[in-house]
Amino acid sequence: MFESAFNLDIWNRFVREGVLDSSRLNQRIVESWYRSRNAHVNPHLDKGRSILNDDLLRCQMAKNALLQDIALPHLQRMNSFANDLGMIALLIDPEGYVLSISGNKDVQMAASKMNFVEGVRWTEGEVGTNAIGTALSTEEPIMVTGTEHYSVASHRWSCSAAPIRHDDGKLIGILDVSCPVDRAHPYMLGMVTSVAYSIEREISIRHHKDEMELIQRSMDIIETDRPVVICNNKQVVVCASKPIRHNMPGWIGSKPHDFMEYGYALQMEIPIYSNVHNGIIGSAVHFIEAKIKPAPLCFISQVPSTPFEFKGEKGISQAFQRTLDEMKRVAPSDTSVYISGETGTGKEVIARTIHENSSRKNGPFVAVNCGAIPKDLMESELFGYAEGAFTGARRHGYKGKFEQANQGTLFLDEIGEIPHSMQVALLRVLQERKVVPLGSAKEIPVDIRIITATHRDLGQLVKDGKFREDLYYRLHVYPIDVPPLRERKEDIPYLVRYFCGKHQWNIPLHPALFERLLEYHWPGNIRELINVLERLHIVSQGEEIAPLETMHVLDRLNIRGALSSNPSLEQNNTHIPANEPAPCSLRDQIQKEQMTEALQKTKGNVTMAAQLLGIPRSTFYKRLRKFNI
Repeated sequence: MFESAFNLDIWNRFVREGVLDSSRLNQRIVESWYRSRNAHVNPHLDKGRSILNDDLLRCQMAKNALLQDIALPHLQRMNSFANDLGMIALLIDPEGYVLSISGNKDVQMAASKMNFVEGVRWTEGEVGTNAIGTALSTEEPIMVTGTEHYSVASHRWSCSAAPIRHDDGKLIGILDVSCPVDRAHPYMLGMVTSVAYSIEREISIRHHKDEMELIQRSMDIIETDRPVVICNNKQVVVCASKPIRHNMPGWIGSKPHDFMEYGYALQMEIPIYSNVHNGIIGSAVHFIEAKIKPAPLCFISQVPSTPFEFKGEKGISQAFQRTLDEMKRVAPSDTSVYISGETGTGKEVIARTIHENSSRKNGPFVAVNCGAIPKDLMESELFGYAEGAFTGARRHGYKGKFEQANQGTLFLDEIGEIPHSMQVALLRVLQERKVVPLGSAKEIPVDIRIITATHRDLGQLVKDGKFREDLYYRLHVYPIDVPPLRERKEDIPYLVRYFCGKHQWNIPLHPALFERLLEYHWPGNIRELINVLERLHIVSQGEEIAPLETMHVLDRLNIRGALSSNPSLEQNNTHIPANEPAPCSLRDQIQKEQMTEALQKTKGNVTMAAQLLGIPRSTFYKRLRKFNI
């Protein structure tokens, strides 16, 4: 048996009196005990308290996809000997959430009794000194055994943890091996450190493979006679076309803005995606020679010196992170941008963000909803009119939206609603960069960037003959697709907190609320989410409302799960026999125990039991069927 350097008397005295002879103890354990005490962690805590529900756990896993993708094969290889030695291996993200557990099933069952399961947060701030949490705090490997742990929950355990880092030293996770204290071995720490290092090496290899793929994908591009460079994800140039190689010595390892000194100006930046894992591995940066006057839509005099800023809530979903990457790449140029997405996804926010991160940010941003303008008024609204152009015209005429947006950005929302006659006029203005107000013969030059958006399929409108093909290609230079909310549900908790904070809405953000919001399919997207939150705020009348009342409000608003909202889905699931419940995971077993305990306390009253657990009745009933209670 591996003996701990501590004993229960030392722990008891520190817990009762805060007295500790640090000369007798491992300094890192001492420091961690004091951190735990200062954080007011309960030393008598017998189990973990912070556990993610299934949806939030999936969100956390998606956020750490690279770590899991590379680490899980190593954990699978560890599984055999861990099972034989009575140990379990865990993968933890940088926030302290357990992403996976493997190894001995009996030990996993014992660990579940203190909620040491997938989705639990095991940091110093949650449970005090422990190998996982202390490794997160110090970013160093550590072994914690028996009463070295701050809370009694882990006093019968021995745990060894080591950090996992990127090439740049950034912490991306923790690898841990745990076992009952009577099965502890001195080599546990060395083993887990060795495997963590192997994971780090594989992450590094993935990085270098991405760079090799980037270079291979660049062979055709770099043979062009146009000035183009290929950058990795750190914006470092790794390949260059012939004009760059001939005109700029020392180009390799430089940054795109370095080319400004050699007579080049940035034209556009296009992301390059991996054929292996579909992630962005770099970008192709196109330049133009500054001495040649470029087409107005594609020229930018310099790269903005300020970092890209998105004033909304970014969230964590890969779908929206890709949209942000596209925005960041196209913002510095003057390229025409076409934004597609469902109603309520925030297309105008995307357009405004591109404007605010461009060289035109000090100019006007003029937004026009083309679908809201009567056809008869569209020409005068966009191009303006001269004095006396028609009966009722303003005395001094009117500047149209194009002229109002001069030196700035014109955002044409719902561009698919423009009638065919106006499409011809719009194409002429885009080609000539001049407008002629209604009732005038004078051409007025305009210097603008065009951003368009629609919820319709513009390509299909072209095929149907409802939208001019030449205008389509003028506008569809750099397309950005905004994902619907149902495809980025992991962002919902972040969006809720953001909008509640922005508008100072006093809404109780309890787990049951997030569970209901994550179940809903959101046909109205972010706009519908904002409306729901505003209604909840109005119902609260400035005072915090009970979780159960919140659920009733959502019921009245018909904010229910996708299953109850889609009868066909419900019908498709009727073939599952009610008397054959799905196998329960450890997390399911904990939920089942909690429900059974709640029913016992409320003497079988489902409404009160659901309220006690802070979940809606519909979810409670769903779990009753699932667990066959």
